[in-house]
Amino acid sequence: MSLNSGRHEAGSTASRLFVYNGGFLTQRRVRRILELSGYNIRLGLPQADDLVGIWGASPTAHRGLAVAEKRGCGLLRVEDAFLRSLHPGRAGEPPIGLLLDRAGVHFNASVPSDLEQLLAGHPLDDAHLMQRARDAITRLKEAHLSKYNAFDPETPMPAPGYVLVADQARDDASVTASRADRARFLEMLAFAQEEHPGARVLIKTHPETLRGYRAGYYDTGDAQGRVELFTGTVSPWTLLEGAVGVYTVSSQLGFEAILAGHKPRVFGQPFYAGWGLSIDDAAPPRRQRQLTRAQLFAAAMILYPKWYDPFRDELCSLETVLDNLEAKARAWRQDHRGWAASGMRMWKRKPLQKFFGSEKRIQFTEDPAKAQAGGRNRMVWAGKAADVHAGAVRVEDGFLRSRGLGAQLVPPLSLVTDRRGIYYDPRQPSDLDALIASRAELTLAQALRAERLVQSLVRDHVSKYNLGGAVPALPEGRRILVPGQVEDDASILCGAGTVRTNLDLLRTAREANPDAVIIYKPHPDVEAGLRAGRIDAGGVADAVAAHADPMALLENVQEVWTMTSLLGFEALLRGVKVTTLGTPFYAGWGLTRDLAPAPSWRQAQVPLLGLAHAALIDYPRYFDPVTRQPCPAEVAVMRLREGRLPHPGLGNRMLSKLQGLFATYARLWR
Repeated sequence: MSLNSGRHEAGSTASRLFVYNGGFLTQRRVRRILELSGYNIRLGLPQADDLVGIWGASPTAHRGLAVAEKRGCGLLRVEDAFLRSLHPGRAGEPPIGLLLDRAGVHFNASVPSDLEQLLAGHPLDDAHLMQRARDAITRLKEAHLSKYNAFDPETPMPAPGYVLVADQARDDASVTASRADRARFLEMLAFAQEEHPGARVLIKTHPETLRGYRAGYYDTGDAQGRVELFTGTVSPWTLLEGAVGVYTVSSQLGFEAILAGHKPRVFGQPFYAGWGLSIDDAAPPRRQRQLTRAQLFAAAMILYPKWYDPFRDELCSLETVLDNLEAKARAWRQDHRGWAASGMRMWKRKPLQKFFGSEKRIQFTEDPAKAQAGGRNRMVWAGKAADVHAGAVRVEDGFLRSRGLGAQLVPPLSLVTDRRGIYYDPRQPSDLDALIASRAELTLAQALRAERLVQSLVRDHVSKYNLGGAVPALPEGRRILVPGQVEDDASILCGAGTVRTNLDLLRTAREANPDAVIIYKPHPDVEAGLRAGRIDAGGVADAVAAHADPMALLENVQEVWTMTSLLGFEALLRGVKVTTLGTPFYAGWGLTRDLAPAPSWRQAQVPLLGLAHAALIDYPRYFDPVTRQPCPAEVAVMRLREGRLPHPGLGNRMLSKLQGLFATYARLWR
């Protein structure tokens, strides 16, 4: 079956998988991954050519082992993959991938597992595979992704220079498979102190122990002298960065230590021991091959697991899993403390609750003192961010918003949050400015992701509002598109230069290009009668493309002249030249012809894909209305393309029409 296929290939037959553990029946995600991987779960007694499924070395595994031995059929051992979820499985969250092994199980070295056979026998020499592995390792570190991800990477860390000792859940299958017990953990702790005289020793408590699900092997009595229990919920990558040595029995932290550049001291027999990347106390003697970090990672994270994409309901690549998990982790890390929101109109509150209120419901208040109570973060709608809201995170619509206008109260798929400023206000730096500057250089994986995203936007005519509309017959010649804007919009008030009206914009474009074909496209909000900015363009423009699809227009013009319109950014993505008379977020990076001075902090020369990555992937948050989960940009584009989106209810539609009657007073509700 193809890696990304969501269904079995024509003519393929699923293997019958008999199970004797209720989890296989009650956990829908596990059942679905098995089904997509070619296994048909059954109850009853198997035949010799069937398989019996067991969960690793769980307490119920003996049932399946006994049936398989008696019936003479094979085993399929199932385990969570090395990236799992936000919270431990005991919290009830489904896994994002499974390890399906017919030979053994990765943490038990008594029998070579499928993973060990990959590590021992697969060439692992494909240049593309190795580059994927290196890029994914880099991304795990940058995004702070691990098996469990409910931690804040900004949590204060202990001063560097410590020795890190990994505790594990008591009687965990990976520990017992390594024949380890508390005495072994105490021996490991003694070695850590002996081999690093004078250094602080941090015992890293296991996440399940922190949650109270299972006890660990160390307790407060072991924290004597320079040894301390570390119970912080922190990024393992940041913790590893400050360590001078890492000690483990069989923890996944040992695997991550290798990826972080350490050579951990290993006292058990985990899958990563014995390949020349760790100092092993008792590695299986049959493991003689010397591997690189990229080879170890490629086998364990790319070739071995079955990864699942819940947005498309199909098996997927590791890269897609990283997209999805990064979006989910980012949302949790921003939202887990809760939000107090100000300046939010009533119709916006329900969409905001979906975006930011899944961990704790948003508290809507206009009282800054009340907003600070309870340790909540503060947010304010960007256009309402006056001095009274100093220090609050600003919120605005993203650049891939909806199928329909915000002024028509259509809920958004994307919102941006900005701690420094906001993207449309060039009078001070914004988070987007910093993100764009950071993308002056891209890894190959980042460039490919941005390129694929841009290609899908262009191919499927996806834009901010996705309104469609026929393109009128246009005069021949060098065509310049001039997009109208809402003249009292914040982007004009903050970012326009000396030209601040649609009519002046048209006249300026005409004066500079007397022989060009000037096409004027009114702003959709203005066309709908919802905002101010209507003009008579007939005396200046050669054509007025009323109600036309702006993405289709871009295919028929050679240049765009704009004050601050997002259409300038969309034009850049489609290879159209852009001249700016104001200072939109995409100006000043060497990609546009700018007639207004750029902010002093925009010095970097950024490639188009770097701009796209920052503006469409790094900056916004996306919410999938189908699964009702945080999602990456690619899923939002898919929903916009397919049209599986919510529409405003009757109340919002009536309110939208009422607002249209009073468009000149839009400041009262926006």
